[in-house]
Amino acid sequence: MKKGNKPDIFLLILISLFVLVGILALATVSVPASLKITGSGTYYLFHQLLYGFLPGIIIGLIIYFKIPLKYIKKMALPVFIISYILMFLVLIPGIGRTELGASRWADIGPFSFQPSELLKLSSIIYLSALLSSLKQRNIFITFLFFVALIFISLIVQNNLSTLLIISSISFIIFLSANTKIKYNIILWSLSLLGFLMMIIFAPYRMQRITTYLNPETDILGAGYQSRQSMISIGSGGLFGIGLGLSEQKYGFVSQPMSDCIFAVFAEETGFIGASLLVIMFLVFSYTCFSIAKKEPDTFLRLVVIGIGSWIPIQAFVNIGAMVNILPLSGTPLPFLSYGGTHIVLELIACSILLKISSNHSSC
Repeated sequence: MKKGNKPDIFLLILISLFVLVGILALATVSVPASLKITGSGTYYLFHQLLYGFLPGIIIGLIIYFKIPLKYIKKMALPVFIISYILMFLVLIPGIGRTELGASRWADIGPFSFQPSELLKLSSIIYLSALLSSLKQRNIFITFLFFVALIFISLIVQNNLSTLLIISSISFIIFLSANTKIKYNIILWSLSLLGFLMMIIFAPYRMQRITTYLNPETDILGAGYQSRQSMISIGSGGLFGIGLGLSEQKYGFVSQPMSDCIFAVFAEETGFIGASLLVIMFLVFSYTCFSIAKKEPDTFLRLVVIGIGSWIPIQAFVNIGAMVNILPLSGTPLPFLSYGGTHIVLELIACSILLKISSNHSSC
């Protein structure tokens, strides 16, 4: 990085706001669960700070100040291979952990992590490096092989939501690599057909779609989480009932610290607070695409586009499920949901964005 170069100040402020909102949201929503586990209302907050925000910020600072951008590209393939291998750890008895029918967690000693979160970022960086180095005639077949690898690793985990997120990001990167329109039409058609087949031949996925279309048919069963989330959001009104005053987080909303944290956040901050959060994600994406537009290096431009798509897409999947415009998926809300793995990876991704924004000509 050239001496004196500074990151995009607006992006830095926006990322800082996400961190502050994430800490504030978890501080209010985690109190009931913390009291139940330890008798202290701050257990989960401090756990998130210690194993999520703190390591994410430290690693991010190391990347920003010590790792040249050219090494990020050189390390793209090794990191992707490592993340891909880690995906299959969840299938090993004694290491993998299954919750709610999905094998997505790996437990090693006292530490628990989700390999799929690392796969999101490593896929963006590796695919960007791959597409920036290939000739036009080789891109399509190579990309299909890449998507097939991602499909295999995620389908064994029953992780359709992450597959949808990574596929969407990958297609956006593919389109941004100046590929032919006919290839993009073929890819989107194949992906749509593939997702329809996976839904049709998996009864539990079909049930989620049915519940999404008509949650009132089973309000105490499959439709419970969707209904309670809507009640929580509606209870917030225009301005919210006040930070820390949510009633739905006391056992009414399922998983209020993770999947449903947006519903509790909307209850406490109202339509105004929830709308501002959504706007922040949209502005984040716009800022990233503005940075990408100025970036002359193809690899760096695709990385910025990939990360700038990832965070808002994941937010859309999570929030969409809470407001019943998408089926429930178990996808964490970036920067807000409880869970150290996704926070660490999101902050690392943001450090890469800031580094690219500060040095458009270093790679």
